[in-house]
Amino acid sequence: MRHVRWGSYVAVGDSFTEGMDDPYPDGRSYRGWADLVAARLAVDRPDFRYANLAIRGRLFPNVVAEQVPPAVAMRPDLISFAAGGNDVLRRSFDPATLMARFDEVIGQLRSTGADVVVFRFADVTSRLPGQRFIGPRAAMLNVAVGETARRHGAHMVDLFADDEFRNPVMWGPDRLHLSARGHQRVAGHVLTVLGVQSDPEWMIPQAWLPSARWLAARAADARWAGRHLAPWIKRRLTGRSSGDLVTAKRPDLAPWLAAETTAE
Repeated sequence: MRHVRWGSYVAVGDSFTEGMDDPYPDGRSYRGWADLVAARLAVDRPDFRYANLAIRGRLFPNVVAEQVPPAVAMRPDLISFAAGGNDVLRRSFDPATLMARFDEVIGQLRSTGADVVVFRFADVTSRLPGQRFIGPRAAMLNVAVGETARRHGAHMVDLFADDEFRNPVMWGPDRLHLSARGHQRVAGHVLTVLGVQSDPEWMIPQAWLPSARWLAARAADARWAGRHLAPWIKRRLTGRSSGDLVTAKRPDLAPWLAAETTAE
């Protein structure tokens, strides 16, 4: 088995990296693509260590302020950075400021000597309201990610270019977070970019569910709005976040076996 050079990995970000909506069987925490990547890297490195600092709902400035300093202090071999998706949904979104700061952060992470993984996000606009509002913002962020990756020699995972993420099966009930299948596919992409073999089943295209009739589709939209959109709007109006009472699931750089036992 090929020896993998990364002996330590720190994941930085928001709900995408925390692992929503891919819960462990016990329901106490989320697994997600980053845990899947860590588990695979640990196969070739018995001394492998892993930390996941990501917290749902975090805006880009919070991710940078709260997670980047400890990630740098851990001096890992590999860092993944994914943030900005929550900012795109806010009226206060400032693309110029975010893009400039993104470039600075990736430069800072790369200056530690770590390999860095960044993401062009998949298109979620077809399943959400406000497509004309969200789409151009997400596109600007994706362009910045690509330019920054080239400038600093970061590994870029291009989820936007993968049409499989247009399949609703890749997404959870809230239409914003990935399903277990979606996280597996992201993990497959990350490992491929790193030159590591992943589980072939993760990259097998999934059958699309039959299209619902018009009335059934509108009823599903209404249920979604009540269960997911309305609470999201309420949090925005009250200045709250889904992650206000949440802490990082793996705040310390620890052996994967210990982390895996704790999670499951």
